[in-house]
Amino acid sequence: MRRLLRCLPLLFLGFTGAGFRPYQGEPKPFSKTPSGIEYRIYHKVNGRYALRPATSPAAASQTGKVLSAHLQYRNGKDSTVFNSRRQLGMPVQIPMAELKVRGGVEEALTMLQPGDSAVFRFQADSVFARSFRQPVPPPIRQGGNVLLLLVKANQFLTPEEARAEQQRMVELARQKEAAESAQRLAKDIAAIQAYATRNKLTLQKTPGGTHYVITKRGTGNTPTPGQTVSVLYTGSLLDGKVFDSSEKNGGRPIDFPIGRNMVIQGWDQAIPLLPNGSKAILLIPSALAYGSRGAGADIPPNAILRFDVELVAVK
Repeated sequence: MRRLLRCLPLLFLGFTGAGFRPYQGEPKPFSKTPSGIEYRIYHKVNGRYALRPATSPAAASQTGKVLSAHLQYRNGKDSTVFNSRRQLGMPVQIPMAELKVRGGVEEALTMLQPGDSAVFRFQADSVFARSFRQPVPPPIRQGGNVLLLLVKANQFLTPEEARAEQQRMVELARQKEAAESAQRLAKDIAAIQAYATRNKLTLQKTPGGTHYVITKRGTGNTPTPGQTVSVLYTGSLLDGKVFDSSEKNGGRPIDFPIGRNMVIQGWDQAIPLLPNGSKAILLIPSALAYGSRGAGADIPPNAILRFDVELVAVK
């Protein structure tokens, strides 16, 4: 439990989550536990969510089990800072340990039954001290002294069931990602070909799918796997926005070994095809670059990348 919570600040990415409103119409007032947790717990009855009273915490019967649930964390301005559906694509598994801290997330989760949807409201400084044992992170603090935890409880599992379920979910996620990547690759190739037509580029393609054109052919040898190369580069999106370059890094080339997964796949595919001294344009489908996650603020998800490169040394 605590291991998961300590990881959450790394996931505070400022996402705006989809609505989590199991109730119909205006939300009911929060109820409150003796330890200070404010809560609304809903259970689906005949296809509709109905507010249910909290039962006595079932901590003893839950101890040693694993709660499978979707979580959202929001600040007091209702901005989502973590959403398991969007950021993980699968439920979170939370080991239920013996309840030692009241008034925190641990106690709130003991109030749930399978199928419940709940909203818990905490004083942020108090819950971070009790449950997270750290200061309130900036994305929460920006919304005032409030932390909202939204939970869709799926089921309680034994550790063995949880491991099997985790493996199943990982495999489903892998299959989904592979199918989406194949669809995305077809769209990316069409976009690259249209870009090449507009810019009058005669492209070649690596077996793996990276498109390239050598604009100046060098006279040196092509690098082989394991050799270290030095490359000057400018990276941009297809709209021309530059996100990185050797110039931004003091004019120094980047050094890396060929075929050792030290750079994106598009580079590992195309750079070995360039004789030393060559200049080239690489057009890299998103799946061979940074995929659905993107990279930082300048490379959005599913971005096709253009690199203007010069192979300056093969070491």
